[in-house]
Amino acid sequence: MTITPSSAPSAPSGKPQHERNHPLELIPLFRRWPPSLARDLFYTAIWSSLLALALAVLQILFGRKLPFLRLLWATLVVSNLIGFMVHGALHLIERTLPRENIRLFRAAQVLAITAASVIGIPFGNALVVGRMPLRFYQYSGTLVFLLLFGLMTAGLMVMVLAAGERRMRRQADSARQQEQVAAAGRLVAEARLRALQAQIEPHFLYNTLANVVSLIDSQPAKARRMLERFIDYLRASLAASRAEHASVGGELDLASAYLDVLGVRLEGRLRWRFELAPALSALPLPPMLLQPLVENAIMHGIEPKLDGGEIVVRARVDDGMLCIEVADTGLGLRTGADAAARPGGGVGLSNLRERLRQLYGGAARMQLIENPAGGVTSRLLLPLQVPSSTVPTP
Repeated sequence: MTITPSSAPSAPSGKPQHERNHPLELIPLFRRWPPSLARDLFYTAIWSSLLALALAVLQILFGRKLPFLRLLWATLVVSNLIGFMVHGALHLIERTLPRENIRLFRAAQVLAITAASVIGIPFGNALVVGRMPLRFYQYSGTLVFLLLFGLMTAGLMVMVLAAGERRMRRQADSARQQEQVAAAGRLVAEARLRALQAQIEPHFLYNTLANVVSLIDSQPAKARRMLERFIDYLRASLAASRAEHASVGGELDLASAYLDVLGVRLEGRLRWRFELAPALSALPLPPMLLQPLVENAIMHGIEPKLDGGEIVVRARVDDGMLCIEVADTGLGLRTGADAAARPGGGVGLSNLRERLRQLYGGAARMQLIENPAGGVTSRLLLPLQVPSSTVPTP
């Protein structure tokens, strides 16, 4: 019979958020459309018409001697008149009375619904049969009936509205909890990222500085070149640690600076190249996803091998996924005692898998593939995020 605008619970930000709570929203089907004036008026017509149909059927069942269609028409007119009167009255209450005093607010709702019933029934009947509405108030018995009917209607409507408000509070609480869980997950992921970004592999740092010291006297030009490349790496690593977002090109720059340092130290034992279309450089990529793969290829593949090897970094778009590969011609996958030859060998990749889970859920994958000619290919398959430019697909 009616609709009411009501205050929803506070939004997660703490600011009050007002939403219309229509009785029909207790039915999930009617929650699909967002609140608006047109929707609420339409819902009020549906709600009032359904109540009119129920009341007409009850009157027939209890022996009312009138044709059903005539009785239904009269009930529709009265029910919709009361419904739209209540709609306006409750909207006015919502605008003028503070909800903090819930008793006063509920009392005003009961009074408004009761008054709408007491006024709407005589005037609705007057519209149907052409009788003066004031004649209904001449008899005390009729007035008592109107008051009782109005109070009963008000009680039922307030219960329905309160149930809707409780539902909205539960939804708001659930949304707030989900937001807090998501925020906590983001904080954990960011903390792990910052720790990973701030970390320079100890053996890489110590070996680089030790090599610079050993070369200062005998090969000062080489020591200078290594130190310059190391400064470039630190600069790129620092920039990555401060960035919230990165790109394929930016991550390749960091990997290139890292390989430049090792190229000076390992000399001919290390070769590397990058294979990717220029347009792929602008694709967004979370920071520090590529670097652990390159470090893993050096540490477990190229460096332990006497004659070294080559690292090839590839990026392409494959079946709507961004595919990044780091292939090496090193020692390959090792098992048993050989697998534990380098301490912490599996920690970097384990952290990387956990970051992928935090960032993408189950939509991203990391694969380790033994190359037929020797060495390992580490492959990342990530959901493609296309910027404004079009990315070519092979």
